[in-house]
Amino acid sequence: MAIVACVLYAISARDTFRLRLPAQASSVGVARRQVRSALSRWGLVGLGDDAGLVVSELFTNAVVHSGSDHVACLLWTARDKLHIEVVDEGRGPAGPLPRTAADGEESGRGLALVAHLAEGWGVRPPALGAGRAVWAILSCARTEAARRSG
Repeated sequence: MAIVACVLYAISARDTFRLRLPAQASSVGVARRQVRSALSRWGLVGLGDDAGLVVSELFTNAVVHSGSDHVACLLWTARDKLHIEVVDEGRGPAGPLPRTAADGEESGRGLALVAHLAEGWGVRPPALGAGRAVWAILSCARTEAARRSG
């Protein structure tokens, strides 16, 4: 799968991060750490926790529910926004659907967390091939302003 083809925006190489990993549970932590490292290099350390959580949730959903062999993660910045995209090969049933977890359940809250942290999120077909791209947008300005005032 060509990861670059999933990006539909004009972006500079300096503000772009791409990662493709096997669809395994151990890849979730790798993706989270790599995302935090990329944000640190871009001077967006204040987004590390929120972006790391969003990537963890979206990547986990792709690993568990998509039936994919590999999952890709893309990050880029544009107009004070951090764009996060997790692309799977979509061999599983439907795309991610929010649900309400019952008391005591250990899963089922991930998309609610993503919705809480992101300015928006959604699902769309990838630019090329089968599967789906699940995206979220975080505000760089709001997070960095909160970091400076804290």
